[in-house]
Amino acid sequence: MTDREARDEDEDQVVGLLLAAGGGRRLGGRPKALLTHRGRPLVEHAVGVLRAAGCARVHVVLGAAADTVRERARLAGCVIVTNPAWESGMGASLRAGLGSLAGTGARAAVVCLVDQPGIGPEAVARVLAAGGDASSLVSAVYDGVRGHPVLLGADHWAGVARTATGDRGARAYLREHAQAITLVECGDVARPFDIDTPEDLAHLE
Repeated sequence: MTDREARDEDEDQVVGLLLAAGGGRRLGGRPKALLTHRGRPLVEHAVGVLRAAGCARVHVVLGAAADTVRERARLAGCVIVTNPAWESGMGASLRAGLGSLAGTGARAAVVCLVDQPGIGPEAVARVLAAGGDASSLVSAVYDGVRGHPVLLGADHWAGVARTATGDRGARAYLREHAQAITLVECGDVARPFDIDTPEDLAHLE
């Protein structure tokens, strides 16, 4: 796909942005993208969730074992972004992902994490329905507590990128702009657990 075709395809769209670079340090160094869920790599499941929710285009940020993920996971049609600084934390992956959207014409990005298989298309679709223009800030909440997915309008990307350091992701920016965020309760359709420890692997199917 040429750059021009990518721009045309993304124009006036909300793009799915999947952060899937983690190395699974507390999982003994097992890259999270390659954990098995429902018979396939977890990154495939997460891409499917975004597409089922209505994202025609998905950008996937890889880091740990990126070449192996490309070989094993079916990611056809996705824009693959490699984050060489993945070990520095989620902030670097978010910056890389937002950087990959520059010039595409996308008006917003809905950000999901690869290690949250309990969040399905219903929750993502709710967040998408609550916003989508360039000025939007939308966050899922679970019993009133903010979580993922988060929708970031294009007007906010530069500010998010400036404050995304370590493992904080967009947290600092969202805290500063809390009054502008549309909150969408998703606790009735999703479970926001993370796959971080060996005990958490019990959540995978």
